[in-house]
Amino acid sequence: MREFIRLYLDAYRGLSTPAWMLALVMLINRSGAMVIPFLGVYMINHLQFTLEDTGTILSCFGVGAVSGSFLGGWLTDKIGHFKVQLASLILTVPMFFLLPELNTVVTMAIGVFMLSIISETFRPANSVSIAYYSKPDNVIRSFSLNRMALNLGFSIGPALGGFLAAVSYTFLFYGNAIAAFFSAVLFYIYFRNRKGNEKNTKEEAKEEEGEHVDRSPYKDSPFMLFSILCCVFAICFFQLLSTLPLYYRTVYQLSEAEIGVILAFSGLVVFSLEMLLVHIAEKRFTSLTVIVWGAILCSISFMILNLAHGVWVLYIAMFVFCISEILAMPFMATITLQRSSVKKRGAYMGVNSLSFSAAHIFSPFVGTRIAAAYGFSMLWWGTVVVLVLTAIGFYFVMKKMRISQ
Repeated sequence: MREFIRLYLDAYRGLSTPAWMLALVMLINRSGAMVIPFLGVYMINHLQFTLEDTGTILSCFGVGAVSGSFLGGWLTDKIGHFKVQLASLILTVPMFFLLPELNTVVTMAIGVFMLSIISETFRPANSVSIAYYSKPDNVIRSFSLNRMALNLGFSIGPALGGFLAAVSYTFLFYGNAIAAFFSAVLFYIYFRNRKGNEKNTKEEAKEEEGEHVDRSPYKDSPFMLFSILCCVFAICFFQLLSTLPLYYRTVYQLSEAEIGVILAFSGLVVFSLEMLLVHIAEKRFTSLTVIVWGAILCSISFMILNLAHGVWVLYIAMFVFCISEILAMPFMATITLQRSSVKKRGAYMGVNSLSFSAAHIFSPFVGTRIAAAYGFSMLWWGTVVVLVLTAIGFYFVMKKMRISQ
């Protein structure tokens, strides 16, 4: 027991204060992330949209997210990660106040599209910011700390959101706006004049002299194949935000509050285990092994949904799902960071964000249509097959990239 506690504490040691503050900003922001997991349920139950229309609107979120990720990466290299993050946090506030006023398919699609453009510019800038403020030997754990904060917020937000939705869906949108405002204020106060590891950045730039420092990520073929696989993984993973809540609602007849509890459970699992598991995985396994097993475990989580029936099955599947997320996601970001140069870091992290943002388009669009035409069981089996093939793809592509870290 003492050894376990020591190992758990070691996972948090050595992280810089700015890394902790970035995590706190993320925690506050994501604690208000009540809208997205319930957006599909909101449109079907409250606005009386069809399943297909709901999937189309959720795909508009993905289209905006792709645009936002590309824009965020470009702006980060042009004006810096601080300005991009601050602008994104501030501009999301009025958007959340506007959304509950939209009640047609077209206006909701436009509103969701605009919201996602603004909010997703944050991601590549935030990734660059984490690298900028982290110590070189703690980058993976700094990404994990940020994701841990995100998931803790994701456990608080949906749990609170489920109860608020039972009163009024409008409170969900207002809660998001308030959280975005407070996270923007905290971010500005702490980071406005904050300097990062300039020495490390200069050393990296010096090491890159003579190399292809201006190489575009779009001309880096192995990396683009890796990013495509990340996108496919994310398409399956983001069923969490689209078809899984609908599955809980339509097949298990769970209330919004009960759905919120399951989503909160997922956030708590990642919050409690991510830093520990990443710390162990970083020391004992290669990135290739960790990511491949992350994809395999994700496929197993969807398989579980078809092998048994009962609310307890949902929690077991969600637990396995969370372990897969813990193993795969931080190492995908770190590999992207290691592949980039200082001058093109924003562009590379933009592609990484774009691969996940693109999944927001295809995941709800394809998922809802397969579920409507063939049922959720067929959707889960198809997801299992795709994830197994993705794991195989990761193995060969990362071998080609010579990933051994």
